[in-house]
Amino acid sequence: MSLISSFKGWVGEIQGALLQKLFLDAKVYHDFNNVTIETSNGTTQIDHIIVSQFGIFVIETKNINGWIYGGEKQASWTQNLYGKKYKFQNPLLQNYRHTKALAEFLGIDQSKIHSLVMFWSECEFKTPMPENVLNTGYTGYIKSKTNVLFTDEEVKTICEAISTGRLPKGWSTKTEHLKSLKERHASTTACPKCGGQLLPRTARQGKNAGSQFFGCANYPKCRYIADFGDHS
Repeated sequence: MSLISSFKGWVGEIQGALLQKLFLDAKVYHDFNNVTIETSNGTTQIDHIIVSQFGIFVIETKNINGWIYGGEKQASWTQNLYGKKYKFQNPLLQNYRHTKALAEFLGIDQSKIHSLVMFWSECEFKTPMPENVLNTGYTGYIKSKTNVLFTDEEVKTICEAISTGRLPKGWSTKTEHLKSLKERHASTTACPKCGGQLLPRTARQGKNAGSQFFGCANYPKCRYIADFGDHS
């Protein structure tokens, strides 16, 4: 990760944390920022976690300007900035790994976790986006979830688990997480996008018919693929 990317991520975290303090009732919504937890295959870093009776909100923040193109199930999205196009990982798939990891960490059903992607930048969506991908309306979306999923006691227990189970902030945790990312992307058994199992598959049609590749077991929700050569 570059210094510029790190700075942009930090800005997004600060903006999200500030809005949480200003517009969400601290007695109802309990926020945790920049949380790194251990998973079954390394570590994962989550920008924001908000715990409430109405579920747990896992928020991935993005600082990407320009026009944004993407689809819910596409492996990568596109940024068009001043006529130049740049690819970046589908943040929904990125956050799917976060929600899955947190559900396993807390021992709760993943359906009680709300995934939210927030773009803190001067950007415009040029393709239809799911309701949980936003560039405005951050706290409004959170407050729109009104079904009670946890008791007050369960909320307290979850907050304590995150507080005591998260890895300490600091350079050593950052270094360990970057090492985990590198290992995960080199793995031939775990999908680097969502953490699912990678399975060997054979292309059945098209110009690559007959060739083998790795595909995620969570297809079609996750469409990550990799050539065998990528893991040699």
